[in-house]
Amino acid sequence: MIRITVKKRRGRYQEFRSEGHAGYAEEGHDIVCAAVSVLVINTVNSIEKFTEDKIQVQEDDGFVSFRFTDPITDRGTLLMDSLILGLTEIEHDYKNRYLTVKVREV
Repeated sequence: MIRITVKKRRGRYQEFRSEGHAGYAEEGHDIVCAAVSVLVINTVNSIEKFTEDKIQVQEDDGFVSFRFTDPITDRGTLLMDSLILGLTEIEHDYKNRYLTVKVREV
C-alpha cells in the first residue's frame, strides 16, 4: 500500500511524503502506482518550474518526500491542492485498498 502523509502548519503546506507500493498489480503493470507517480513527479516539476517556491526533494524506490524551505506561495498552494485532489480521488476510486492519504496539521 502507498501511504501518503501531508503536513500543514496553520493551513499552509509544509511537507509531502509518499512511501510504499500500491500492490494493485505486478511491477510494470501497476496502474495505481503509475498514477500516483505521475501526479507526484508532475507536481514536483511544476513547483520547480512555475513557482518561486523552494523545495528539498528526496527519492528512492517506493519513496518520495519533499518539503518547502520557505513559506509556500499561492501558486504552490494551488499545485499542492491539485495534487491532493488527484490522490484522494484515486484513494476513493480504489476504496482505500491501495493508497491512503492523510493531511495533518502540525
